[in-house]
Amino acid sequence: MNPLQNYEASKKAIGYVDRKDATQADYDRIGFMSGLEVHQQLATREKLFCHCPAGHFQKEDEYDAELLRHMRPTLSEMGGYDGTALMEFKTRKNIVYRVAHETACTYEIDDTPPFPLNPEALQYALEIALASKLNIVGEVHVTRKQYLDGSIPTGFQRTAILGVEGELNTVTGKPVRLIQLSIEEDACREVSDVGHTRIYRTDRLGMPLIETVTYPDFRNPEEVREAGEAIRFLNRSTGRVRTGIGAGRQDVNVSCTGGTRIEVKGVSHVKWIPDVTHFECFRQWALLAIRDKLLSRCTADQWQMGAQRLNPKDYNFYFTPITDALSEGQQLWAVNLPHFRGLLSHFTQPGRPFYDEFVSRLKVIACLERPNMATSEDLEDVVSYNTFEKVARLLNAGEDDAQILFWAPEADVEEALNVIRERAMMTFEGVPKETRKVMPDHTSIFERVLPGADRMYPDTDSAPIPLSNEYIDELRTHVPENIADRYAKMKAWGVPSDCYDYIFTYNHFPIMEQMVNELGVSGKLAGTFFGHTLKHLHGIYGELPFCHCRVVELFRYLKEQGLDYAVAKYMVEVLFEDPEATPEETLLALGFERMDENELRQVAAELQAEPFTPNRKNTNDRDRVNSLMGRMYYMALGNMPMAKLAEMLR
Repeated sequence: MNPLQNYEASKKAIGYVDRKDATQADYDRIGFMSGLEVHQQLATREKLFCHCPAGHFQKEDEYDAELLRHMRPTLSEMGGYDGTALMEFKTRKNIVYRVAHETACTYEIDDTPPFPLNPEALQYALEIALASKLNIVGEVHVTRKQYLDGSIPTGFQRTAILGVEGELNTVTGKPVRLIQLSIEEDACREVSDVGHTRIYRTDRLGMPLIETVTYPDFRNPEEVREAGEAIRFLNRSTGRVRTGIGAGRQDVNVSCTGGTRIEVKGVSHVKWIPDVTHFECFRQWALLAIRDKLLSRCTADQWQMGAQRLNPKDYNFYFTPITDALSEGQQLWAVNLPHFRGLLSHFTQPGRPFYDEFVSRLKVIACLERPNMATSEDLEDVVSYNTFEKVARLLNAGEDDAQILFWAPEADVEEALNVIRERAMMTFEGVPKETRKVMPDHTSIFERVLPGADRMYPDTDSAPIPLSNEYIDELRTHVPENIADRYAKMKAWGVPSDCYDYIFTYNHFPIMEQMVNELGVSGKLAGTFFGHTLKHLHGIYGELPFCHCRVVELFRYLKEQGLDYAVAKYMVEVLFEDPEATPEETLLALGFERMDENELRQVAAELQAEPFTPNRKNTNDRDRVNSLMGRMYYMALGNMPMAKLAEMLR
């Protein structure tokens, strides 16, 4: 059986089904379990622990200085090292920070202690915690969470728990149990990560961020998505958070029966969640099947990897990454994996066989850029079968073995061999505990070892912040109504369901309710105006260049002038071109002319007196009315409701 056939056969053997075809029975069979961590930036003026402006972003080439750092692990309060910190230390990364003076200060680069925690950020975060029905802590204690990937120059992130044990509902009323809500500082933005050098920008660093963590109660991918939407909608309903690309991010925690909790980070869009969780759960299910196959052949204490450096002159390599590496003076090594035949090409994720688990670890830990290896079971023939036969003989491989070729600078060879050996030994255990990174196709790759409790310790630079009952009671007055209640209102108003997502995403409901209560606009009209008209224009122009409160201004003006609301959709389009235009100026831009009912009747009479020639598309009185409607539409727009115009013409 060739590798591609083996890949397809193993996919079928584990009972993999595409997400669109999956049923609850499929998820129950493999024991799907998932929880969420939702991160959302707060819309504050300043960063969390300094007075630098929040929300100002620099372009890639806009920076005033570069700093070079090397990260080293430190002992925890319990005297141990965190596994993630040790892994990052092995990479020997040069961490480069590009600093712009407008968006960073000496705190960001760890040259001065933190300022007191931003009270505006604390207020906003507590309001969201109250809206989430969390139990608020009596005193805020800032702690440090180690991050040695360089995303924070200090090597740790300052974070504090604000509320525990809460609950919210999805728009359809399903309860979502919450473990906690924390406030923390955001990390740097990554520019590049190539070889042993990783470059960051510090403009996002230190921006206030909240993290909402759920219990792992979800039993299928759609439930996870619904919970993610509920948390996102609740956060936005407060008006206290930032929106736009990068302002909100989700991490999903997934496991299956016999697997372990895997955290998949960087899920930028809620709509990705179903695919990401589906793929990860079946990936673990596949790894368990691979483990069982390997254990049926040998045990971990019997297993030993073989490796040998190759002389390229003895082989004919035509694969460009190999020839390029050899021309740069890199070494070529062959590795024998006893009893791994048929496992490397085993299905794990769509388009990703088991050998991809080795590829991503070589990239992250040994810093070997992809493509960094070839195997005797590649789905594509990058190295010939004859070459691998020759390599197998050199390594004294058995018929049940598989081989890997990798190329690396001499300084990285030892670590690369350690990575391959370590990941091969993990195969006997099933699912390694790790953090993974989501890819554009919603599959995931290894990012780092799953952090443990050893990376958390108190922050001695930040004093505790007591929260009085009076302060919390005052904040309760700012908490908006439940999202499920807003959903019920829109349903009662008759707002089409395809409007809800846009309205909740951009928090338009308070403006809609103002239009209904203050101006007497029907809830259905307000909902379709935002959910259809504004959404359509927003999609065309790519951004909303004016405050959505301008919509109320337009409708109030139309009511005061006695004009029909139908013209509003054309007026708001003018605002996309000229956000500062007044309502009068938008009408002027449209060429609007006031006409009363008598004037419109006179125009209608003149048009009706003209000769009417029926044709195939225009044969009766109804067609004639429609023809006249088309000719008078823009005259009547704003001056008379279209239903009344149609009745007048009839």
